Amino acid sequence: MRQFIERALGKADKLKCEQVHQLLVLAAGEIDRLERVMDSLPRGILVCDISHKLLLANKAARRFLSIASYEHARENVWNVIPERAVADFLAQTLLDADKAEEREFDTEINGMPRLLSVSVMPLVQDRQVSGSLILVDDITERRSREARMRRMENLASLTSLAAGVAHEIKNPLGSLSIHVQLIQKAMAAQKKICFDIASAREGAEPCEPKDYFSQIDRYLNVVNEEIDRLNSIVVDFLFAVRPMKVELRRGDINAFIRELLDFVSFELKESNIKTVMNLAENLGPLDFDSGLMKQALLNLLNNAAAAMGGGGTLSISTEEAPGEIRINVADTGAGISEENLAKIFEPYFSTKDTGTGLGLTMVFKVVKEHGGEIGVKSKEGEGTVFSISLPVPQLDRPLLAFQAAAEGGRN
Repeated sequence: MRQFIERALGKADKLKCEQVHQLLVLAAGEIDRLERVMDSLPRGILVCDISHKLLLANKAARRFLSIASYEHARENVWNVIPERAVADFLAQTLLDADKAEEREFDTEINGMPRLLSVSVMPLVQDRQVSGSLILVDDITERRSREARMRRMENLASLTSLAAGVAHEIKNPLGSLSIHVQLIQKAMAAQKKICFDIASAREGAEPCEPKDYFSQIDRYLNVVNEEIDRLNSIVVDFLFAVRPMKVELRRGDINAFIRELLDFVSFELKESNIKTVMNLAENLGPLDFDSGLMKQALLNLLNNAAAAMGGGGTLSISTEEAPGEIRINVADTGAGISEENLAKIFEPYFSTKDTGTGLGLTMVFKVVKEHGGEIGVKSKEGEGTVFSISLPVPQLDRPLLAFQAAAEGGRN
């Protein structure tokens, strides 16, 4: 088509009015077709002239960069982009006649946090730079998949180690526990004898055996406490790496959340934490394992309470989206640094002085075993929001409707 138009333009002075009209109709159709192709692309594309004026922005680019409108070749591209970080980057890159590949920017699209990749390259025509081409990709899902793959690889690498380590630790713990109990029983039997002897001896200090055995008791109590702590670590470790036995039952997630918050209401109140529930009405049923889901949500609630040491507001909400139901747990605590945000679901990563660092790993695993996804949004000093998305069970209505339609077609 381009060659045809070029040939026709070469004979423009010889064309009749009707032929010129046909040529314009063809050109307009070709332009419309190219615009539809551009707007159908999932990648954002912006085209600028040599002086950085915006010539073209396809539908994806306008959506990714929140471009409301622009005048063809009238404004510099960075002046039509409301996201200042992206605009400043484009201004600096283009004015320096530089190029850039896949620079990443955090932004919001329709109120949802997204991660954009922006590339800038020269637009070349007949071996001459005639402008700039800016490519914009929404890489949020890609980065999420990569993060999920890394977490799953970390869990997989721990699985083969788990059985051996747990066996090696748990057996000595069991033996230690048994023998400490035997020592305590033997000590209890000897106390009466020693006390009787000390009280029968003239000039003996009756308090000496008591102090001695009290000291031994303290030592044994410490040993027992450490055994319990190690056993807890092993249990958490096995929970994190062993395949889960998930028993899904259809239920009301809103009623489940109300019962859970009622269960922890006293502890939250004692910690000066206000609880806010915003549960969507008329939510459909959900398939979930109540025991595992209780563990996961309790872990998030405990983390939120720990992040609000001086008190604050804990909000839990539900909402329905196409094909899924979301559970959001938000706090007004200290927040999570950007550096740590990508690591929080990794095994043994923790910013606390105590704990195994497996709590959020367990939450991640529970959600994955339910076929769901979990995400987090946080800013230091502003609090944290965890969002769990669980798939809505497929009911039998579509199949029945299909069968009814099929039977109707046979009649």
